[in-house]
Amino acid sequence: MSKALPILSLLSKACSLPVVGGQAVMEGILMRNGASYALAVRRPSGAISVEKRNWRTMGSEGLRSKKFLRGFPILVETLSNGIRALNRSADLSCGEDDDRPMGRMEAALTLAFALVMAVLLFVAAPHVLALGMQRLGLGGGMEGFTFHVWDGLFKFVMFIGYIAAISLLPDIRRVFQYHGAEHKAIHAFEAGGMVTVATARKGSRLHPRCGTTFLLFVLSLAIILHAVLVPLLLMAWHPESAPLRHAGIVLFKILLIVPVSSMAYELIRWSAVLEGGFWADLLRSPGLFLQYLTTREPDDAQLEVAVAALREALGPDSPYAGRFETSENTVTE
Repeated sequence: MSKALPILSLLSKACSLPVVGGQAVMEGILMRNGASYALAVRRPSGAISVEKRNWRTMGSEGLRSKKFLRGFPILVETLSNGIRALNRSADLSCGEDDDRPMGRMEAALTLAFALVMAVLLFVAAPHVLALGMQRLGLGGGMEGFTFHVWDGLFKFVMFIGYIAAISLLPDIRRVFQYHGAEHKAIHAFEAGGMVTVATARKGSRLHPRCGTTFLLFVLSLAIILHAVLVPLLLMAWHPESAPLRHAGIVLFKILLIVPVSSMAYELIRWSAVLEGGFWADLLRSPGLFLQYLTTREPDDAQLEVAVAALREALGPDSPYAGRFETSENTVTE
C-alpha cells in the first residue's frame, strides 16, 4: 500500500486552497482534485506519463453529505479508485501501452479480495489469538474486558508488523518513497510560492492529514466498541454452541466496520480543522509516528513525479498553474 487508505489527505487545511490529496502507486503518484484525479508514473524510458481520469463516486449526493453515514461509502470509493490507479500504474511502469482501464467487475473482485484478506488478518486472526490466550488461562471470555484487551493488542501488533514486514520488500520501499514525495509536494503547494523539486525537497515527508491516521482511528474505535458492544450483545444472545457464538461475534465485528469507519471519518474531519493545541497534537501524533514506517525520503526523480501529478490534478486553467514549471520530461496522455 502507499498507505491502503488517503482519506485525511482529501481534507484541506486552508479554505483558500483546493481540496487536493494523494496516494502512492507503483513508480508514481495519484493526486485527486475534486471530481477528477491525475496519475503520474515514471515509465521505463525515464519519461513521466501523466493521465487524468474521472473520480468514480459511490452512493448518492444526499448520502455522501450526511454526517456519520458518509464515511463508509467514501472509504469504499477511495479504495476502489486507488486499486484502479494501482493497476494502471503497474502497467505503465512496466512499459505496457494498453490504456484500457480496469473494468468494474475486475475492480470489484480485486476490492472484495482485499477486504476479505483485511478481515481475516485484522478481525478473525486477533479474535482467534485472544481465544488462545483465554485457553492458556491468561485472559477471560468474551463477556469480560481482558479478552478484548488481548484482541486489541493483537490487532495493533499485526497491523504494525504487517507494515514493517512489507517495507522490507524493495518494490514497497519505493512506494513508500513516493508516499513521502506526495507529502513533500503537497507541503510545497500549501506553503505558497513555486512548486518545484527544489521547494518540495525542503518539506517534511510527514503530513498531518495523511490517511495513515485514518487506519489508526479505525483500529482504536473498533477496540473500544468491541469491548463495550460485544458483552452487551452476549447478554441478549448467548447460544450454547461455542463455535456458533464465536462465529457470530466475528460476524458482528465485521458489520461494525461500517459505523466504525463512519465515526473515524468524522473524527478525521474534526482533527483536520484543529489549528493546534493539546487535542490536535493528541489526535495527530500517532499518525505522524506511524508515517515513519509508511514513508521514506524520496529522491529528486520521485519528487519530479509528485510535482507532475499535482500540476496535472490542478489543471492548466487553475489560478495555481503559474506556480508550476513546465517539464519537458512529462508526457500527458
